[in-house]
This record gives sequence, C-alpha cells and structure tokens, in this order.
Amino acid sequence: MQNKCSSTTWILVLTSLGFFMSMMDSMIVTTATTAIRNDFQISVSTLQWALNAYNITIAAVLLVGVSLGERSGRRKIYNWGILIFTFGSILCALAPNITLLVSARIIEGIGASVMTPMSMAILSHALPAAKRGKALGIWSGIGGLALIVGPSLGGLIVAKLAWQWIFWINVPIGIGAIYLSKRHLPESKGSSDRLSWLDASLITLAFAGLIWSLSALTSSTNATLPLSLGLLSVLLGVWFIYRQHKEATPMIPLKFFKSRTFTGGNMATFLLYASMYGVVFFLPQFLQIAGSANALKAGLEMLPWTGTLVVIAPFAGSTVDHFGEKAIAVLGLFLQGLGYLLIMLILNGQAQYWQMIVPLVIAGAGLSMAGPALQKAVLGAVDGQSIGKASGIYNVFRLLGGAVGTTVAVSVFYQFGSTLSASMFTAGFKAVMLSTALISFLGIGFALSFKARLGK
Repeated sequence: MQNKCSSTTWILVLTSLGFFMSMMDSMIVTTATTAIRNDFQISVSTLQWALNAYNITIAAVLLVGVSLGERSGRRKIYNWGILIFTFGSILCALAPNITLLVSARIIEGIGASVMTPMSMAILSHALPAAKRGKALGIWSGIGGLALIVGPSLGGLIVAKLAWQWIFWINVPIGIGAIYLSKRHLPESKGSSDRLSWLDASLITLAFAGLIWSLSALTSSTNATLPLSLGLLSVLLGVWFIYRQHKEATPMIPLKFFKSRTFTGGNMATFLLYASMYGVVFFLPQFLQIAGSANALKAGLEMLPWTGTLVVIAPFAGSTVDHFGEKAIAVLGLFLQGLGYLLIMLILNGQAQYWQMIVPLVIAGAGLSMAGPALQKAVLGAVDGQSIGKASGIYNVFRLLGGAVGTTVAVSVFYQFGSTLSASMFTAGFKAVMLSTALISFLGIGFALSFKARLGK
C-alpha cells in the first residue's frame, strides 16, 4: 500500500511538473515584457510575439506530438519534449534581438507542445476514474503554481539580474525532470495509428497561419497579405477536416464532436483562456506603466489573482466530482468575467491598487474553478483509449484561445489607447478588461450546452 501511494505521488508530482514548466514559461515572461520591449525598442504589437510565438507553436504542433506519444509511448515523448524545451530556453537566454528571441520561443513551443497533453494523459491513464477529478484538480493546482511563481519570480529576476535569466532557470529543472521521469513514471501507449505527415502538415500550417494573420492585422498597414494568408489557412483547415472525415484512423476523430459535452467543453475552454491570456499580457504592463511599479512589485501585485489557483483548484476538482462539471464550469466562467468587469468599472475614477484586490480574487477563483471542470468534461466524454487524443484536442483549444485572446486584446488596446502616456495606456487597458469579461461570459453559453453529469 505504501509503495502504491508513493508511486501515485511520484506520478502526480512529475506530471504536474511538466504542466508547471509549460505554464511557467508563459507566465514568467509577463512581468519581463516591459523590460524586453525597452531593451529591444519594439512596439506592443511586436512584443506580443514573445508570448504568442510560444503558444501558437504549441497549438500548431501539439496534435502531432500527441500522435507520436500515443504510438511510441507517452513517457518517451514527454521526456523528449522536456529536452527540446530546455534547449529552446538556452537559445532564448542568448537571443540578442526580438527576431531570434521569437525563433527560440518557437523551439521552446515545439518541446512544450507535448509536455502538457502527455502529462495529462499519463496521469489520467494511471489513475481510476473515481480519483481522476481530484487528481486533475491537484495537477491544475501544482501546475498553476506557475501563475504565482511566474510573475513574481520574473519580476524579481528582472529587478535584480536581467530578463535573460527567466529562461536560464528552466535548464536545471528540465534536466532533473527528465531524470526523475525515467525512474518513476510508468510508460503507456494509446492508439497505434500510423501518423499521416500530410495531415500533420495541414493542421500545423492552418493553425499557425490563422493566428499569424490575425496577429499581423493588428500591426500591418497593408491588410492584403494577412488576409490572403488567413484565407489560405482556412482552406488548408477545410482540407484537413475533409481528410479527417474520410480517413479510417484520423488525427482528430470528428466523432468526438458529436458529443455536446466534448464540443461545448472545448469551446468554453477556448474562451476561458482567451479571456485569461488577454489579461495576462496587459495587467503587468498596466501595473508598471500606469501604476509606476517596478517588475518585482508588479509580480507581487498580481498575487491576489494568480494565488487563488493553487488554493482553490484542488478543492474545485473535488467539487466537480460531487456536483458535476456543468455547474462548476458555468460558475467559474461567470466569476472570471465578473472580476474583469469590476476592474474596468473601478478604473473609471482615481482607482488605487487596493481597490483591484477583490476583483482580482474573484477572477482568479473563477479560472480556478472552470479549469478542472472543463478538463474533466472533455476527458470524460471519450473512452479510456482515446484520452491521449482528447487531451491533445483540449490543449489545442486552450492554447489557441490564449493566442487569439492575446491578439484580440492587442487589437482592442490600440483602438482605445496607446503607450504614449499612462492615461492613454489606462484607456486601452480598460477596453481590454471589458472585452476579456465579455469573452468569459460568452463561454457560459457553451458550458451550458453540454450534458450535465451530477458526479457522486
């Protein structure tokens, strides 16, 4: 019994570590964005690529990595992902300009593309269904430590050292994770379907092209090229879907989407993280530019928002097991949107930071509740053999949501504000908070659409 408990603990910790590293690399950059922008003398629209290049790459190649993991072994591909991610982190730290930094972030993204879905698949496969909701809640909580540690640690590093060190810290963590995973994680496989490289190329080009074209529209003076590439990406996506419909062993089984729970859960996930990432990108900049905080202080001031994830997510997982995914997902999406809306309303006057604390807690609590609920809804809608593919699709929606959310937030910001002064930045930030609130509220409709399960 003791050995079994010890094994379960190792599985939970090491799978959560992969999610932690992947999320950390998104979050730790947030409080370094102002330093990176000043160092490289770039605009906000260019700066978004320091975050979006990473998320777009993960979303674009994730399903390819998942297919390799299902066929070759989840632990094996998980460790390869950590290795590539660690190498990319070294290149990020050495990047002398934004072009090379974005290129290195793409390499990081290739590695991270399998870390989260493989860790989720390994954990889900290793534990019985009755314990899966609680385990996924703890997984979210441990991985969600990145929301706490990331901005604060990034701020500390920028204030005391240099922004490049936010990437150097990945190196020892990555090496340790690979060593321990080989010793303590069980190997498992899913479907042994042959990987179609044509399908892999189509989905990669479609996803990357769509997000790039959307991002380029925020900064390009000539919309012809972004719109043309966007249309081409849509056509590639249609071709991919057609092939999935015809193939006996598709990369994305379209039959999954016949389930209202699977479809609604993924769409709600897309909107949950679109809302969150728009705030992640702009909140640290607002605290530094309008609030005159340094990077470290800005990271600490985000704690009321980010800190709720590690506190609430484990309990949210157990709550989902008892009350069902639908109710908790709806409540979580509502609370996240409410928190962002309250911040926008507060900023109409001479707001001080302390007035933002309660809305930040409300928004963080909503994210902490909705995340585990939507995870369990999506994974519970497929059979055990398909968990790997389902987790891959779930994470594609999560990351595409993050990339689209960041891009929409940048577009909204420039419609109503700019970086020329603190007051103009605040005007743009208020518009961003309203748009992110509406996106979160929109997710409620999709959460309501899937079939309720009452849990225990």
